[in-house]
Amino acid sequence: MTVAGVDEAGRGPIAGPVMAAAAILTPPQFRVLLSEGLNDSKKLSERSRERLFGRIRELGVTWSAQAASHDKIDRMNILRATLWAMELAVRQLEARADGIDVIVVDGSAYIPGLPREIQRAVPRADAKVPAVMAASIVAKVLRDRVMRRLDRLYPDYGFASHKGYPTREHRLVLDMLGPSPVHRLSFGGYNKNKIKNANNIYEPGDS
Repeated sequence: MTVAGVDEAGRGPIAGPVMAAAAILTPPQFRVLLSEGLNDSKKLSERSRERLFGRIRELGVTWSAQAASHDKIDRMNILRATLWAMELAVRQLEARADGIDVIVVDGSAYIPGLPREIQRAVPRADAKVPAVMAASIVAKVLRDRVMRRLDRLYPDYGFASHKGYPTREHRLVLDMLGPSPVHRLSFGGYNKNKIKNANNIYEPGDS
């Protein structure tokens, strides 16, 4: 039975995209990765995630990823944008796989547009299901790389350090400068015609 795991990274940040990933592990790939520390990406250091992502690629794991931009998040809302990205990630995975029998989605929401009968929405699946663990690592590593690139474009905001999450440092910069072109305006209640109003405070819409 072929199990595809699906997860995302970046629902909680107030800037940058949300990244979805899907992955399929063969039993030998799972055994190797488990022996090397495969786990929920949130329980791993950045260095460990990068190392495991490298091993995922070296072992020939079948995976795909899709980002939903900050603009799409503002237009659709974070949940719908995340599910949109998940659907595209799975469809890309299907094109690379011989077939998928079960899709395990981390969380409680099913992915619209994909057959409901083969989906399993499992809270905390990224800590339980190997394919979802792999997907969580892929999504997190790729999103972090995007945020480091955005840091080079907008160095005043510190994206390389906080990755867009609403840390105290991040909020202080927003108070001083207002939002960058890659901030999620819907998360902070910014009026797009008055984005210079730095008294507004960003609050993440989802964890």
